[in-house]
Amino acid sequence: MNTTFDFSGRSILVTGASSGIGRTTVELLCASGASVVAAARNVSELARLAEETGCEPLVLDVGDPAAIDEALADLDAFDGLVNCAGIALLERAIDTTAASFDRVMAVNARGAALVARHVARGMIEGKRQGSIVNVSSEAGLVALDDHLSYSASKAAMDAITRALCIELGPYGIRVNSVNPTVTLTPMAVLAWSDPAKRGPALEGIPLKRFAEPREVAEPILFLLSDAASMISGVALAIDGGYTAR
Repeated sequence: MNTTFDFSGRSILVTGASSGIGRTTVELLCASGASVVAAARNVSELARLAEETGCEPLVLDVGDPAAIDEALADLDAFDGLVNCAGIALLERAIDTTAASFDRVMAVNARGAALVARHVARGMIEGKRQGSIVNVSSEAGLVALDDHLSYSASKAAMDAITRALCIELGPYGIRVNSVNPTVTLTPMAVLAWSDPAKRGPALEGIPLKRFAEPREVAEPILFLLSDAASMISGVALAIDGGYTAR
């Protein structure tokens, strides 16, 4: 079965677009007829993505509030947003530093909130109903070793999703999170190549495998689409059943 969507006439902003889940989301949205602004820090990868998909590249560091204000100030209103930009600085809880904690929160939580603020304002002013999807993590739902800062940032992102859901709902704007398990981006393939590390992690997943980027991007497109017109405020686990335990 091939999953298909029609986003013709829809304008969507995707952050964290240069790699992994964000890149796959841009590819699927463009293939589905959407007009996509792809935002990321990696200039060369953005240029390559724009050449391959026809998206509009936007250089943006969501960890910098001034950069968000400057980059998004003059853009037209969007119909959708995918907050996919994120970083992970993995440390034992007793080794977590103030600098690493603040950096992860600044990108994963504060950045998502500030980008959503800009997009939501444009939707409201333009009287556009739409959808915002925050790419969170299973780490926001359950505890994982060495993930204190990352887990806190993703739990905050899920709380941001719920707050936005309540405030933006009266304007016809839906807001949801997706919470994937380890997703096999090139970076993750390298990080989880050690069988001693991979084996125990897979044991906790009833489906006994990690996710592929498309398996996260397609639910994102679903939540952006009219097929999810009555879904708002959820944190959708995409984890092969890991959080069911």
